[in-house]
Amino acid sequence: MDDNKLQVDDDSQVYLAPFQKSVLHPAHVRIFLIQNHTQRRSSWSTFLHPDDNSPVEHQFNDEKSSGSGNTSRASSVRSTKTPRTNAPRSPGLTSSVYPKDIIYEPDKNGSLAGVAGETPASVKRKLSRASVYPSGTNLIAQDAFGPKLATPATPDINPSLPDTPVSLDFAETAGDSLPPKETEVDPEILYFRDGHRRIDMVLVYREENEGVMTELEARRREQRRMFQQNLLKEGLQLELEPKESSFDGKTYFLKLHIPWKIKVQYAEVMGLKLPTKRFKTIPMKTWDTDNTKEISKFWARWARWAEWLHKIHTWDTSKYPEEPHFYDYIDSSDREERFIVKERDNAYTPAQRSLIVMQILLRARYDENHEKSGIRRLLADGTYLDCFPLHEGPYNKPMRNGEILDRYLLYLIWARPAQWFKKQPLWLIRRYFGEKVALYFAWLGFYTKCLYPPAVVGLLCFIYGLGSMDGEDNIPSKEICDVNTAGNITLCPLCDKACTYQRLGDSCIFSKLTYLFDNPATVFFAIFMSFWATTFLELWKRRQAVLVWEWDLQNAEYDEEPRPEFETSVKTFRINPVTKEKEPYLPVLSKAIRSLATSSIVFFMICIVLGAVLGTIVYRISLVAVFYNGGGSFLKRHAKIFTSMTAALINLVIIMILTRIYHRLARWMVNLENPRTQTEYESSYTFKIFLFEFVNFYSSLIYIAFFKGRFFVHPGDADARASEFYRIKTDVCDPAGCLSEVCIQLAIIMVGKQCFNNFVEILSPKLWNWWRKRTQIAATKNHARRYTCWEKDYQLQDPGRLALFEEYLEMILQYGFVTLFVAAFPLAPLFALLNNIAEIRLDAYKMIKEARRPLAERVEDIGAWFGILRGVTYVAVVSNAFVIAYTSDFIPRSVYAFVYSRTENLIGYIDSSLSEFNTSDYRDDMKSDVEEKHPETCQYRGYRNGPNDPVEPYGLSPQYWHVFAARLAFVVVFEHVVFALTGIMSYVIPAVPHSLTTQLQRERLIAQEEKYDKEIRGKEDEDDLLSVLRDAGSIGRGNWTRRFSKLSDVLDTNADVRHSKRSDSSTVWEVP
Repeated sequence: MDDNKLQVDDDSQVYLAPFQKSVLHPAHVRIFLIQNHTQRRSSWSTFLHPDDNSPVEHQFNDEKSSGSGNTSRASSVRSTKTPRTNAPRSPGLTSSVYPKDIIYEPDKNGSLAGVAGETPASVKRKLSRASVYPSGTNLIAQDAFGPKLATPATPDINPSLPDTPVSLDFAETAGDSLPPKETEVDPEILYFRDGHRRIDMVLVYREENEGVMTELEARRREQRRMFQQNLLKEGLQLELEPKESSFDGKTYFLKLHIPWKIKVQYAEVMGLKLPTKRFKTIPMKTWDTDNTKEISKFWARWARWAEWLHKIHTWDTSKYPEEPHFYDYIDSSDREERFIVKERDNAYTPAQRSLIVMQILLRARYDENHEKSGIRRLLADGTYLDCFPLHEGPYNKPMRNGEILDRYLLYLIWARPAQWFKKQPLWLIRRYFGEKVALYFAWLGFYTKCLYPPAVVGLLCFIYGLGSMDGEDNIPSKEICDVNTAGNITLCPLCDKACTYQRLGDSCIFSKLTYLFDNPATVFFAIFMSFWATTFLELWKRRQAVLVWEWDLQNAEYDEEPRPEFETSVKTFRINPVTKEKEPYLPVLSKAIRSLATSSIVFFMICIVLGAVLGTIVYRISLVAVFYNGGGSFLKRHAKIFTSMTAALINLVIIMILTRIYHRLARWMVNLENPRTQTEYESSYTFKIFLFEFVNFYSSLIYIAFFKGRFFVHPGDADARASEFYRIKTDVCDPAGCLSEVCIQLAIIMVGKQCFNNFVEILSPKLWNWWRKRTQIAATKNHARRYTCWEKDYQLQDPGRLALFEEYLEMILQYGFVTLFVAAFPLAPLFALLNNIAEIRLDAYKMIKEARRPLAERVEDIGAWFGILRGVTYVAVVSNAFVIAYTSDFIPRSVYAFVYSRTENLIGYIDSSLSEFNTSDYRDDMKSDVEEKHPETCQYRGYRNGPNDPVEPYGLSPQYWHVFAARLAFVVVFEHVVFALTGIMSYVIPAVPHSLTTQLQRERLIAQEEKYDKEIRGKEDEDDLLSVLRDAGSIGRGNWTRRFSKLSDVLDTNADVRHSKRSDSSTVWEVP
């Protein structure tokens, strides 16, 4: 007799799986009792892999048998309760209506096991903790652990795959033959028509049957036929909604479901894990720790405050579920007793199921030569119109049966604006959207929390500037505003002909505005932000390490397939040196030519941006002349403020227009480069977009902060009038400094960009969905019918594969505003914080309500964005050093106070920072036409010699070189000190928390010990199992259920098994 088959009696056999017996424990045994039953028919167009055994699970105990725990879903399907025996049916299809106690499936010959509503007599007897699964013509009884070992590959148990693929003709015939009552589908149903098998993915396509079919449509139809046949061979179950039942009568919706067994197999290959019981490593306390020490009242009060803050920051756990605490364990089909799952339908998250289905779709072939494969190529050539997973029910209300699904739960505790102060349910986001989306929101939430300290410190610096406005630190501003002293100094005209001589007191507003952001606290804040940026990156690495461990993303690596666009466009091939298979290949010369072309386009676009900046500068110079020439007294007094604000607004408009143009151009350039994989595609796209956006958004700020006024020599410089380009030399800062202009420019661009983007994020998907819905309503034939859930999701905006790219880019640019020029605008972190609080809820609302459910992806980190963040952080240290040294007046004031001031304060600083110019040195084409009488001399900002200097008139003065040396020394010292301290901080702060390191070491130790235990005890456990099975088979003749009950009782003596405390109806047990 076969070693793997044990004869129990004449009618039944016990089959033992021929593999994995070395790790089999007696308490984990799975046996297969074979019985043949009668046939029944069904009429729905459902395609099921005939080797599956997972549509529904039935739990039996020692007292009585119970029905499926999924009756609420089955009851939501509008179908008749009487069995349908006369409807036509194709061989190989599963029953769509489950009887009350048990279901059966047809075998490969078309014979069905059981009749709806009837239970064979042999099954009605008492079973011992058994779950009954249908498979082919055989009734399979299992213990409570479910299927751990695959059914032996015998002809009776594993029928071969059907030779007939999914046929559109058959689907249409079956759909036409359905009675009207049966074709009506509950609009909220998320399952096949049987109400048990969940829809894991939907494919959409159209096919015109009117007239002669074109060659293109015939080819697409054949590709669909082959593709769907291969999906069946892979084990997926398909159900087609015919076009007659669609909203426009032209669209097919093909629903996919992945059975449990296929799910487990692919999960093991992909490294997906199920939640298991949690275990922690408890650190040992030192011997001198006094555990009985009383807590002081101060710390007790702080503890109560912290508890109160945590309570208002967390959602109401009395109404909504708490965050589960468990770890992940790979599902290798032999450790199911550790899994915390109540039923198989919920064992894997919806995101994991769609991820597994997508992997099958990406690998399934659709040609007879087995050379072309993947759903993405079929989407690209129009064979399928869309591929998307379904949202779970409506977003703003529970299901009609009262069930609250994840989508509605996410809306309640996450996406609503009223929840802005609550923490994010990352575990639920991960379960619903997948790890990539969850990691983005984890990073955004962490970044937002880290903005609280700089927002508070920046606000305090601003308050300090307001409070010390009349203090000694603001002596220069008071001198400017005092018309009896420096305020009465005559300044040279800002432009030729039209501009007039001004008084220094006219810059009083600018001087006060500058002091708000250019005070001693600004230097401290710039140093603080340098340390904050480094700390933020290091703490995020620690947070990311914890998330990667909790979400089991350590090995989230894929053997990435080539992009379908790459495969279809490349005409050269080679033999892959690793796989030894033929693959499309782009020669190096072709890559070089494409890269050179795209690099030239990028350089050209950067030049356009710089040209726009120069145009804004010329506009500012020209507008000043216009205001002084034809404006009223109010415009003349505030010409510089109006000029700065309008120039900043025009620059913002130009930036937003160029951004839209360049994003489309960047896609065209990346498509021209034609990267092989999607990762290469996203990396190339990210680099091009960020490089352009960096120049686009920061170029005007860099010019004002570091270059404006640096080319100015003196008012009568003839070289500055040589051409329009040289007129930039006449673009000088206000006597109060350039920092106020940097502040205005930064505030308008940053705040304006954030407001515009938020407005677009709200309005754009709403308009898109409104137009799509309007188009579908116009095409709908039966306006009385309700849309099904897949039709509703088909109306929503497709997020695309780069769904999170724009979100990351927006936040990275904001991070640049917060760090690069924070010395000029200390309130930037506060505005960023307020924006991000709204951004989290807007993104959540958009993903929950306005967009389709994105395809789940597993990623190990935030990708190339972390490298960009680190680069911006390093540049921010240099940028803030130069802002303090060259843009602000901190260094000139310090040099004056310590070197030139007799009283060691800033009295007389304004007079020392101005130089004298003799108005007789103006040429006739430079003199002001407005003034009838010209003063003998006028003052201008700069450190230069006077007109009467015997050595070098209007040359650089010694004070200029003193200030220059001090600025250069400050930059060098600031950079080296900050880089050194931040480097030490990066070294001191470990990338992985110590507790996580200990936990990982503990897990590795347990895994190693378990492996050794398996190898040592494997043979002994196998012998024990065979002995138990033979003892059960030697019991006297009688019905098989009594013998199985006896066998189960014997197995219970070999393992300490207890029921899960998490659910009374769980079919999975926990073994301590």
